[in-house]
Amino acid sequence: MSLKEQVSEAIKVAMKAKDKLRLETLRSIKKVILEKETSVRPTGQDELTEAEEIEVVVQLAKQRREAIAQYEKAGRLDLAAQEQAELAILEEYLPQPLSEAEITQIIAEIIAQVGARSAKDMGKVMGPAMQQLKGKADGKKVQEMVKAQLEDLPGA
Repeated sequence: MSLKEQVSEAIKVAMKAKDKLRLETLRSIKKVILEKETSVRPTGQDELTEAEEIEVVVQLAKQRREAIAQYEKAGRLDLAAQEQAELAILEEYLPQPLSEAEITQIIAEIIAQVGARSAKDMGKVMGPAMQQLKGKADGKKVQEMVKAQLEDLPGA
C-alpha cells in the first residue's frame, strides 16, 4: 500500500474518531502529495515513487521542526506544542532513523568507495551519502559526520 493510500485510510479513521489535529495533519500530507503528483505529470509519471512520497513527509517534518524552534524562540510555547504534536504524527509515516553507528558505517563505506582522501573531497562523499540516507538521517548531522570522518583520515 502506498503512502498516499495509507494516509487516505488514516484520514477516514481520524474523521470517525473526530481527531481534529490528526485529521488536519493527514490532510496536509495528502495535499502536498497530490500537488507533487500534479507537478510530475508532465514528465509522464502518474504517481510518486515511494522515495518521493517519503521526501514529501521529510520536508513537512523539517518545516515543523523549524516552526517549533521559531515559536520557542518567540516564547509561544502553545504554538510550539501544536507543531510538536503534528510532528509526532508526521514521524509515524517516516522510516525509522538510523543510529549514529549505522550512519558512521555507511559514511565510511562511501568514503572508501569514492576514494576520498581529505576534507576537499566532501562533495564526492555528500552526494552518495545523502542519496543513501535521505529520510533516514538529518542532512546537517550527516554533513557534520562526513566532515569529521574526512578530517580524521590519515594524511588529511
